Amino acid sequence: MQHSNAITPLSWLAILVLGLTWGGTFLVIELALETLTPFWIAAARIAFATVLTLGIWALMGRKIWHGPERAWGALVVVGATSSAIPFMLLSWGQQFVSSGFAGVSMAAVALLVLPLSHFFVAGERMTHRRILGLLIGFGGVLLLIGANAFTSTGAALETQGRLACLGAAACYAIGSVVMRRLPPIDPIGLAAVPMVFGSAIVIPAAYLSEGLPQIPEARTLLILAFLGLVPTAGANFLRVWVIRTAGPVFMSLTNYQVPVWSVLLGALILSEPLPGSLLMAMALILAGVGLTQYGALSRLFKRG
Repeated sequence: MQHSNAITPLSWLAILVLGLTWGGTFLVIELALETLTPFWIAAARIAFATVLTLGIWALMGRKIWHGPERAWGALVVVGATSSAIPFMLLSWGQQFVSSGFAGVSMAAVALLVLPLSHFFVAGERMTHRRILGLLIGFGGVLLLIGANAFTSTGAALETQGRLACLGAAACYAIGSVVMRRLPPIDPIGLAAVPMVFGSAIVIPAAYLSEGLPQIPEARTLLILAFLGLVPTAGANFLRVWVIRTAGPVFMSLTNYQVPVWSVLLGALILSEPLPGSLLMAMALILAGVGLTQYGALSRLFKRG
């Protein structure tokens, strides 16, 4: 099905909220890794989200397809690439890499979405301006994270950890494009049903690779509940809406914000020093966003 992009002020507010939400997720995962193994963190996160999204879907009438066309296989792919696989890769990879590198890898989603959308999504063509904007924005991300992004942690599996983070970024990009190409579908069902498929992948994988987990303490349970309910379930509803209405390329702009919020939240919550390059990096990121979405911004301000 072809979609017409409808980028509105609400679209911009949505990606701002998503950037803030996901920017804080790395910090929360680090806290969870203190007391729980990585795959069980991913499993608990997706389990909490599945229960919530299925409950909301049931209350809303449990519809899924809006027309005769069905794409269950693509829905399984969305569940695997938008939640199951990247959750496991990030939780595992963050044991061995710096949070700066994890932030850079998420920003790479925007670079991966653009060529995929060019070939697989109608109306999402690569242009010289978009490519330049993406490169400028990504340069801003690299400047923001600085040398810390590529400073070795000394972990024996650091290379594998970095590949895991980049693999998670690739999964998110593929999931966004596949979601965009689905036939007419209920947005609540689209947020809920792939979570079921994701749970069916992650929970057995956690059991087979890490055995039964220890019963977590109350603090860890609260952290896991937060991970499942806010950056997973809540953000997933918002992500589905943005992709289905504004497109995966617009949605990928969220990933430029994630490192910015990671740095700011780290400074505010963990008293980490703010890099002197922050303002310049943010200017580059905003300039890149402006170039990639020049048409949408022009229409928005003309209408306003």
